[in-house]
Amino acid sequence: MHFDTPSPEEPVPARGAVAIIANRRGDLLMHLRDDRPHIAWPAHWSLLGGGTDDGETSAEAIVRELDEEAGLAVEDPIELFEIRDEHGSGQLITFFAGTWDGDEATLPLTEGVKLQFFAPEHLDILMIPPFIRDGIHRYLAAGPA
Repeated sequence: MHFDTPSPEEPVPARGAVAIIANRRGDLLMHLRDDRPHIAWPAHWSLLGGGTDDGETSAEAIVRELDEEAGLAVEDPIELFEIRDEHGSGQLITFFAGTWDGDEATLPLTEGVKLQFFAPEHLDILMIPPFIRDGIHRYLAAGPA
């Protein structure tokens, strides 16, 4: 005789959202993270974004994070895919795409060290978290969103 035993509820994974922001030339906006041991991927170039707040969707989180971190408003960011940050925060990260053609030096950066646009062919020289690099490669392979 077989009895089904209820399995304990699996914890909801921590979630986050990042945005691949491209300008009209196809350069990608990268964010140099602070060099602090308590954050995931210190001193690495990453994408703007962060964790979702309780009850917040990934789409709501990316709009909030872009505004909080850089005063950046991207019209209708497009949801792309999800990748887990296996070797850092452990979060399931939703990638979004958007465009912005301003001067990154004028953005009021509130977290991190610097924002800078890079041509995709120059990203190989940067220290980028593996899951972010994978997401950028997927985005570039798919062509413009």
